Amino acid sequence: MTIALYARRKQWPLDDVEVRLRHSRVHAQDCRDCDTKEGMLDVIECEIALNGELAAEQRNRLREIAERCPVHRTLTSEIKIRTRLI
Repeated sequence: MTIALYARRKQWPLDDVEVRLRHSRVHAQDCRDCDTKEGMLDVIECEIALNGELAAEQRNRLREIAERCPVHRTLTSEIKIRTRLI
């Protein structure tokens, strides 16, 4: 949604966005580009298809925007969940 809103505001020829996510858990010691080296890590692989007559620089900018969306920022930040019964 963030990508589409940005492209619309810029009046870029984005026709459709398709996002595919794949989730897995890996041993932290097997993750070369991760800070954590103990336990298990969640890995989310994201593939974004941008349909439309976009220039290469527009596509790259939209990829950058995808990494700034609220959901992406939440998932890449430290998360603390507090559960309580009510």
